[in-house]
Amino acid sequence: MSEMSYMEKLLDGVEVEWKTLENVAIKISSGGTPQTGVAEYYDGDIPWLRTQEVDFDNIWDTGVKITEAGLKNSSANWIPENCVIIAMYGATVGKIGINKIPMATNQACANIQLDDNIADYRYVFHFLSSQFQYIKSLGAGSQTNINAGIVKKLQIPIPPLSIQKEIVRILDTFTELTTELTTELTNRKKQYNYYRNQLLSFKDGDVEWKTLGEVFTMRAGQHISASRIKENDDGEYLYPCFGGNGVRGFVKDKSHEGDYLLIGRQGALCGNVQRMKGQFYATEHAVVVTAGESVNIDWAFHLLTVMNLNQYASQSAQPGLAVGNLLSLKIAIPSLLEQTRIAAILDKFVTLTHSISEGLPCEIELRQKQYAHYRDLLLSFPKPEEGTTNGHE
Repeated sequence: MSEMSYMEKLLDGVEVEWKTLENVAIKISSGGTPQTGVAEYYDGDIPWLRTQEVDFDNIWDTGVKITEAGLKNSSANWIPENCVIIAMYGATVGKIGINKIPMATNQACANIQLDDNIADYRYVFHFLSSQFQYIKSLGAGSQTNINAGIVKKLQIPIPPLSIQKEIVRILDTFTELTTELTTELTNRKKQYNYYRNQLLSFKDGDVEWKTLGEVFTMRAGQHISASRIKENDDGEYLYPCFGGNGVRGFVKDKSHEGDYLLIGRQGALCGNVQRMKGQFYATEHAVVVTAGESVNIDWAFHLLTVMNLNQYASQSAQPGLAVGNLLSLKIAIPSLLEQTRIAAILDKFVTLTHSISEGLPCEIELRQKQYAHYRDLLLSFPKPEEGTTNGHE
């Protein structure tokens, strides 16, 4: 059966009515924030949700807990489980979640308690997730905030509950598969970290110990003006340009060619290690690492990663990593054959846990695309007649 014939059969003779969220909800509310700096309001046992924790998924816990005093002395209120929550402020505006336990929220959350005689909460979750970009576009101000008034007027197609539940059953199958794969990915990352730590741990006397300066050449990259960096490779700007936070864009001329490691010197990825093979440009915000003949470059990548180089950065508002601070650090140097063996084992884990073209990340991305395809297909109901307000205008 084709996709369209399935939808046509599912909706055959079915009336779909578009309603506002306030007409399918028992209550739509926002929360509040207890006064910061008042110790007795925080570190309690009441889960208190912030919008950075709303990300198209079930919410089973919160990073911050408040006390009964914090609840009473703020606009925060308990909401029951299985509310559909829309983030209303800032970078997360338009994101959707479902609280799976009773909790309180801050004022940036719109908490929708659905009337289950009209709307299945997971059906509403899936539909609003499909409307993320539209909801986000309704924001105003420098932070593109929305408000509860906007949320209440959002339109949603309401078929009979039996149809809603069938749509939920289909879409939840895809989300469950993604959840299983994500859990497996988390476990594989733990395995990688475990074996990496085991394989890169050596006792004194077992191997030779040298400083980084003895086995690596480490130099900061070269300054380049922002005007020489373009956003995309357009055929003339061929070479990726690396700064402290990864690729900044593309440039006409390369500064390096070959197999290197790059370490972020400044910014959010200070101390982060990545492999770079081929032709590229490295700015002064990256440390360019060349390995000597006695070192396997792939083994060195895993070694420097496990060393957590960020701990050697200056502790300031803008962390900085001085090359001189790295050169004196001591590391164990096993034989080149052993380095190659260790690198091969750990590279298999990296492929499984990090590769977007292979391994679990690739499979998760495919499942997410599949979910989005069927979600859009299953939720493409006939729109209201022209001139009627709806959630797509």
